[in-house]
Amino acid sequence: MTDHLSGKVVVVTGAAGGFGRLVSLKSAARGARLVCGDVDAAELARTVEQIAEAGGQALAVPTDVTDLGQMQALARQAVERFDRLDVLVNNAGTMPLAFYADHADAMGAWNRCIDVNFRGVLNGIVAVYDQMLHQGRGHVVNVSSIYGNFPVAGAGVYGATKAAVNFLSESLRIEAQGKIKVTTVRPTGVPGTGLGAGIVNPEAIVGILGHKAPAYLQMMQAHLAGELPAAHADPDSIEYYALAPEHLAEQIVYAIDQPWGISIGDITVRASGDAYLL
Repeated sequence: MTDHLSGKVVVVTGAAGGFGRLVSLKSAARGARLVCGDVDAAELARTVEQIAEAGGQALAVPTDVTDLGQMQALARQAVERFDRLDVLVNNAGTMPLAFYADHADAMGAWNRCIDVNFRGVLNGIVAVYDQMLHQGRGHVVNVSSIYGNFPVAGAGVYGATKAAVNFLSESLRIEAQGKIKVTTVRPTGVPGTGLGAGIVNPEAIVGILGHKAPAYLQMMQAHLAGELPAAHADPDSIEYYALAPEHLAEQIVYAIDQPWGISIGDITVRASGDAYLL
């Protein structure tokens, strides 16, 4: 096991749950010092409590990523508390899948998605950029999605925000090469994060599944009913059908836990038996 994570100051947005909480907990367990941001102050405090209970160091800073001033305050508090800011994980996001025909119901959620997924990532980059250049090194991890790989029905707005994240990531890598490392994370479907709760029209998931939709939805129903066949629920099985959140969180931590001269540019982690087309 490498040890390039201990002592690093890691800022994580969306740290009140999902990948953000897991990455925070796993990084702290490896000796990183965490600064955790989220709009959900109560659950954010719980994340920091869990880190403290395990003997780690963490600071909770209630933060709306869509507000540049709040993101700058998050970065500033990291430096004030720990004297530096090594890693930013731009994790906060929403996934309001819907067809264009759903616009009357979806428009509010789409606007929020654009603000969080696109503007939030840009705000994060801006908030840490000067500090990382001043230090002479830094690392930005942007959580994108396989939906950003190619346009499909039902994900026009969500997929566009994630394609934008990919563009922001690569342009930052080019502009800050030799000063800031950049990692783009493209999760596949990870039901356990709760991100699916933001879906406006459940039928819009068909875009990522295509002809495999009936089989996948049958598998999902079996999962929810506790009747999933053992082979599909076992990560040691080649038929494993959907990632648990900790599998992807481990890979995000792996990307952070590298020597400064090594940059993991892109990460896509799939369940070997998943049904996703992208």
